[in-house]
Amino acid sequence: MRYNYIAIEGNIGAGKTSLAKMISEQYNAKLVLEEFADNPFLPKFYENPSKYAFALELSFVAERYRQLTEQLSSQDLFKSFTISDYFINKSLIFAQKTLEKEEFTLFSKLFNIIYTSIPKPDLFVFLYVETDRLMSNINKRGRYYEQNIQKEYLEKIQNGYIDFIKQQPQLRILILDINKLDFVNNKKDYDLIVSTINQEFQTGLTRISL
Repeated sequence: MRYNYIAIEGNIGAGKTSLAKMISEQYNAKLVLEEFADNPFLPKFYENPSKYAFALELSFVAERYRQLTEQLSSQDLFKSFTISDYFINKSLIFAQKTLEKEEFTLFSKLFNIIYTSIPKPDLFVFLYVETDRLMSNINKRGRYYEQNIQKEYLEKIQNGYIDFIKQQPQLRILILDINKLDFVNNKKDYDLIVSTINQEFQTGLTRISL
């Protein structure tokens, strides 16, 4: 691949981490994975969203900023490129759907201050998965704090990503509809995704659906 930095994005349970890991292994890429498991507010948020939403979003954006700043500031000479399973914009997408209006206004001001200093990906890959399949994926992976996620919440986040994509003409965005694919267990499906990503570089297309 001839990218320097690829960001894989999508809703909860879309397969972002799995795809990023597989591509990094195939191409010897530097892998940046979101560090969310140790966030003390995440289980509390799923139990009581209104109480813990603001603390959760602040903690997430601070950690994402720290990690991306550190990981993207220096290139590993032994790696071909960098691939991450998130981009910092997800903080704004989730916050818009979880925070009250006044809280989101404050959060947006803080986000805009740090956003300008974050390197932007050469390619932003969005994995589109319908919410019913997302629910199935979430149940299968069995994270205890995710089991109470509601379909309506996933639909809000999905709409947030779609709105974000429509408002980002400066980003090179590739939309992959993977509802009928199983790239983890089917090599042909995985190869199709990789070839489409490579095709995006060669043709300069900004919107593709598989």
